[in-house]
Amino acid sequence: MEGEQETNQYTDTIDQETQETNKKEKKREMHFLDHLEELRWRIIKALGGIVVAAIFCAIIAPWLVEDVLLRPVLQATPPLALINLKPYGKVLVYMQVVLLGGFILSIPIILYQFWKFIEPGLYPHERRYIFWIVAFSSLCFFLGVAFSYFILLPITLQFFAGFGTTAIENTIAINEYMSFVLRMMLASGLVFEMPMVSFFLSRLGILTPAFMRHYRRHAYTVLLIIAALITPADIVSMAILAIPLLLLYEFSILISRIAMKKREIAQEMPA
Repeated sequence: MEGEQETNQYTDTIDQETQETNKKEKKREMHFLDHLEELRWRIIKALGGIVVAAIFCAIIAPWLVEDVLLRPVLQATPPLALINLKPYGKVLVYMQVVLLGGFILSIPIILYQFWKFIEPGLYPHERRYIFWIVAFSSLCFFLGVAFSYFILLPITLQFFAGFGTTAIENTIAINEYMSFVLRMMLASGLVFEMPMVSFFLSRLGILTPAFMRHYRRHAYTVLLIIAALITPADIVSMAILAIPLLLLYEFSILISRIAMKKREIAQEMPA
């Protein structure tokens, strides 16, 4: 009888441990599903912001195309002529402007949804700075777009317009020109996010200032390659973009140092 009781107690213990394990697994599964649901809603809200911004761009599309995006090519000397080679070419151009313009304008909303998604993993005192992080990230992006529009594009187009013999007329397909302009603006905005990427990775402990200083020459090489890929195949535009990228890298080292100090202080604080 005592043996049977011990066996039953042992069986009950195993059953209890199995039930507790199953409960923990269910909680983890529910926690994971909650994260997926949260991610889904954040993506939906970000897409909603893009749609609203795209509608706004569609309303101002004539002004956006004629007075903003065409201005750099019309101010080049000698002039660069634009031509439409497809019956539906203008329609595709306007659609491209509306979609990419909506994405660019909605960057603050996209960044805000991203930071709100990772908010549960932040320290309580860090959550208060989400607004300023989003504002600074958006500022970096728009500074990159402005740099591309006001500095990089005019100099690049001027170089192309004056290059070579004047016997060759410069006539550019409108879809090629618009793709070139929008790609340059978007890429410049993204690479100007380097300080914020450095801050985020440093707060996670993935990136350190010592690591960035040790691999500075390798990083410079990568940045020069990125500048060559973003810009056309000419040394002028590549140099114009490469210089601020190298400066941004040095600034990112400083940002990483500040982020690491904040991380060390946060870890020393009592829970």
